[in-house]
Order: sequence, then structure tokens, then C-alpha cells
Amino acid sequence: MPNMADITVKKADGTTDIVWSALSPSAGDKVAAIWRSQTVGAAVAYRPEFKLWTFSAPNGTQRVAKATLVYPVTETDSSSGLTKVVGFITQVVETKVLGLAADTVAAEAVYQAQNLMASALVKQSIKDGFAPT
Repeated sequence: MPNMADITVKKADGTTDIVWSALSPSAGDKVAAIWRSQTVGAAVAYRPEFKLWTFSAPNGTQRVAKATLVYPVTETDSSSGLTKVVGFITQVVETKVLGLAADTVAAEAVYQAQNLMASALVKQSIKDGFAPT
């Protein structure tokens, strides 16, 4: 089982690193580990948050991993200078790994799925709101 740690990823420009700070490790099944991008926004309400939690499927043959990302969208009022959250960009991912799968098969499926999600084509399609045509 992995240990909680900060996660460094590339920003949209493909070169700049951004650190997602480890805030709270999971305390067990169905309890999320939580990371936050602490360098975004001047207040907690404006900072993106990522959560990951795992548990056994009801039939006991699979482990389920769920992840959510909530990225606040803010705007600043030009007259008052006050910033407010006007909405959120959210992502929810669910992965089920069959307990009978060999480690190499499970690794291949999970890594390929996550790498597909990280591909330029998929990222652009999600950003634009349209699948490739």
C-alpha cells in the first residue's frame, strides 16, 4: 500500500510543475486521501482539491478506486475587487480491478487507462467538450 505524499504534475503548458500537497491520508476503506493545490487562489475556497479512496466491491471480487477532482472557477468583481466562486470544473473517475487478475495484467490495464486519459487528444477533447470526429 502506497504512503501519502505530495504529487507533482505538469500544468496545461506542459512544462511548468505544480505541486498537489498531501493534506490527509486515507484512514482505511471508503475514507478519502486528500490533496490540494495550495499555490492556486488566495483562499481555501478557491483552491482545487483531489480525493482518492478505495474499497472492496459488494461481491468481494474487485477492489474499487474512486477519484474526484474539484477545480473552482472564480471571478473578481472589477468595482469591489472581491473574488467569488462562480462554479466548478469536476472530474470523477472509477476503476474496478478484478482480484483474480495477475499483477502484471492489472498494472497494464490501469497504466494504459490512465495514460490514455493523460493523452493530448483525450485532454483536448474533454477541455473542448467534444469527442474526436
